[in-house]
Amino acid sequence: MASDEHCLMCFEALDAHLDGRKPLSLDRLQASWASYASTQPAASRSSLKDPALRRVAAETDSSSSSSSASPASGPTPATSTSSLPLGPTSTPLFVTWNTVSDDDGAGGGHDDDDDDRCLRGCIGTFEPQPLSVGIPEYAVISAVHDSRFPPVTRRELPRLQAAVTLLTDFEQVEDPYDWQIGTHGIRLSFHSGNRRYGATYLPDVAAEQGWSKDKTLFSLVRKAGWVGSRQRWKDLDLKVTRYQGKKHSMAYPEYKKWKDWAEASGQ
Repeated sequence: MASDEHCLMCFEALDAHLDGRKPLSLDRLQASWASYASTQPAASRSSLKDPALRRVAAETDSSSSSSSASPASGPTPATSTSSLPLGPTSTPLFVTWNTVSDDDGAGGGHDDDDDDRCLRGCIGTFEPQPLSVGIPEYAVISAVHDSRFPPVTRRELPRLQAAVTLLTDFEQVEDPYDWQIGTHGIRLSFHSGNRRYGATYLPDVAAEQGWSKDKTLFSLVRKAGWVGSRQRWKDLDLKVTRYQGKKHSMAYPEYKKWKDWAEASGQ
């Protein structure tokens, strides 16, 4: 499952690209985020979605309580992130950028489903990628090379939301309707004439749009570039692969808050 650190990595990679600098590595970012999480007030920690980060916060509270009740015996070593369950290290993935309406306040840090979001870019790969390489690479590609949109500019950053979806459980199905809205993404391919067509929708798309399976499949056929008659699309020999993957998102203000803390603390 994607995490806060993965979304932070997207912002860090894009911010670095726009500045012409080298971004932090994912390992260094994960360690910094764990330290940052341990400094947040208890009320803020309860909102952390990642169980590993909640445990870091809890261990820090426990360590602080113990040290106040016993003589100090030197600095408390930092919690090592290498022992935390951070999920897979290599997987197919997609990075999505959204513009968040100012009226809804882009300050919401995580998965703000009620925000008025507009797609700003989405590109990924079905080939397994080392997350330390794939996430920053596709964060930049989806922000500046999605042909449907002009490249993201620095002025837009404060209104952006980054979302990462790690893809799992690929299954080719015999029936094009053998998938569940809100659970499965679908990858569709077919031939028409002498041309091969293909397109995909991530697991959240059909549910967010309120589409039926028919509407989703027809929209995918159109997305793939097929321009035949609407009455003929069901005659196409559709090959469908279903897959799963839960999107995790974060808005820019949460990245900025961590970035300011990291710079101030020399992280």
